[in-house]
Amino acid sequence: MSDAAQPTAAEVRAAAEAVKAALDRHLAAVERRTGEDDPGVYEAFNELAAAAEVYDELLYDRFDEVTPFEIPGTEDLPPYAGPEEPNAVSVLLRRDYAVAEPQRLLAQAQRIEAADDEGGAEVAGTVHGALGILFGEFEPDEIASRHKEFGLEEGDSTLWVLAADEPADPGEWLEAPFDQADPERVICRFDVSAVFDDDLDDEADDTDEADLEADLDELEEDEDLEPLDADR
Repeated sequence: MSDAAQPTAAEVRAAAEAVKAALDRHLAAVERRTGEDDPGVYEAFNELAAAAEVYDELLYDRFDEVTPFEIPGTEDLPPYAGPEEPNAVSVLLRRDYAVAEPQRLLAQAQRIEAADDEGGAEVAGTVHGALGILFGEFEPDEIASRHKEFGLEEGDSTLWVLAADEPADPGEWLEAPFDQADPERVICRFDVSAVFDDDLDDEADDTDEADLEADLDELEEDEDLEPLDADR
């Protein structure tokens, strides 16, 4: 970028102030949230991500520096090309689980069948049947919060909020619910993955290795010292 096109220091400072204000709004939204999927929190998160991105770009253009901030799940999305004022939204949610303890899952399903007193022990005695009973009895959010109790282990999850021109007609997308997931209409996206934890673990491992090497170097330096005279 040429010097003439570089942002001014004042513009960078203004972007930094915008990030601070967005942080305050995000915290306030979190403090007054009404549930796990509070739209106010999502909106504040989106505003914070946008403000941080602008600041990061200006900071780099002006001072050739970057920030340590990273908003997961947004880098691979194309620029938003949906309506400026959406009349409707679609929320696409996927959560993956591993059946970590089949016997626990089966036991839970059999309890549900016994409580319903419908004599469905044969269905509850198979893993796929137990899963059908479990997800038929509980809401997805409750299963997410109690997954260990049901013998499940969490995998990756993602939530996309897509803009729509009009609400879909009843039954329109039920046969293929995710076919119309246009990335250019994603208003916001939230990902949860062990990948992020692995990145942190890798950084911690690198730090531990560096500390170990430093300790070894220090020990080698100590070994180079002459031993003390036993008579002293």
